[in-house]
Amino acid sequence: MCRSLRPDVLGVLVKAPVPGRVKTRLASTVGVRRATEIYRRLGRQIVGACAGPGHDTVVWYAPAEARAAVRDWLKGLPVAAYRAQVSGALGARLAAAFQRHFGEGAHRVILIGSDCPRVDAGLVSRALAALDDHALVLGPAYDGGYYLIGLRTPVPQLFRGIAWSTEMVLEQTLTRARQLGLRTVLLPVLRDVDTVSDARAAGMVEPSGLHE
Repeated sequence: MCRSLRPDVLGVLVKAPVPGRVKTRLASTVGVRRATEIYRRLGRQIVGACAGPGHDTVVWYAPAEARAAVRDWLKGLPVAAYRAQVSGALGARLAAAFQRHFGEGAHRVILIGSDCPRVDAGLVSRALAALDDHALVLGPAYDGGYYLIGLRTPVPQLFRGIAWSTEMVLEQTLTRARQLGLRTVLLPVLRDVDTVSDARAAGMVEPSGLHE
């Protein structure tokens, strides 16, 4: 069985930067081309900023046939491996990624998306350290979801019964964690880039760049 190079693993879930397939809410305001450019820049920024010497960084990409395109997009960044996400809802994809990493011998696993520009290696290290005393770490997002989740053992039940892609994701996950007896710690609340307001707040688009 293949084992992780290090006991700590960061998995980054990304989508191939295909126009019309990424940042669709943002594209409705700034246009498809501009939204895709923003996503390409954001994804590279996050993967580059979150890679650290103390953990392996693994990119989980979708769709499954996009491996070459994603590798080309993230070329030059310190990525240990590229893996295709399983199909299905976000919960199924998260559970599968955790299961794979722990099955390969990881001791602590953090998963993030490619939407939150303020996530960096320091925050990832903070999350990993929190798992020494907690079973679950979550990074709440202002939209009601979370930008980061970490575990020190696979807990597939944590991802069941969650209304994914709604503002109830964090609240329902915390409720589920309490039901499962998981001691949980929360990181600072941060903003994902999903809308033009988010992009403007992150300094990724100016009012003059809007496409009406």
